[in-house]
Amino acid sequence: MPRKSHQRQQETDRSDAFRAYIAQQGLRGTRQRMAVHEAALAATSHYTADDLLQRAKAIDTTVSRATVYRTLPLLVGCGAVREVDVGRDHTYYLTENGGSGFRAQLICEQCETIVEVEAPFMEWYGKAVAAKHDMRPVSQRLQVSAVCSKCQQSKS
Repeated sequence: MPRKSHQRQQETDRSDAFRAYIAQQGLRGTRQRMAVHEAALAATSHYTADDLLQRAKAIDTTVSRATVYRTLPLLVGCGAVREVDVGRDHTYYLTENGGSGFRAQLICEQCETIVEVEAPFMEWYGKAVAAKHDMRPVSQRLQVSAVCSKCQQSKS
C-alpha cells in the first residue's frame, strides 16, 4: 500500500475509533468535535488548549474554546492524546503516535520547550521499587528541568 494511502487509512481508523468512543459516552460526533480531533492528529509536537483552538478554527471557524475544552478529555479518554503536566500555568498535550514504551520529558525552564525521550528503564524501575515496598505502581513520570541550547546562547 502506498505511504499516503496507508496514512489516510490510519487517519480514518483513528477518526472512526474516536467517533465510536464518543458514541459510547452518549455524545455525537459533531463537525466541531471532529475538527478538534483532526487538528490534534495533525499536531507533531506538544501543544496547549489554546494552540489546539487555533488549529481547529483553521479547519472549522465555528469551533469554540468551550468545544476544545470539552473535547480534550474525550481525546485523552480514548487514548488519542496524552496530557503532559509540566507543573506550569497550563497543561500541554501530545498526540499519541503509536509509539511504545515509557517516555520522559526534558523541559526548558526558560522557553518551556518539551522534548520527549524514550526511557524504557523507567517502567522496570517503577515496578521494581514498588514491589520492594509491597506496592503496585499506578502511574509514574520522569521530567528533567533543563535549559535548552537556544536559551543558553541567548544568555551569553
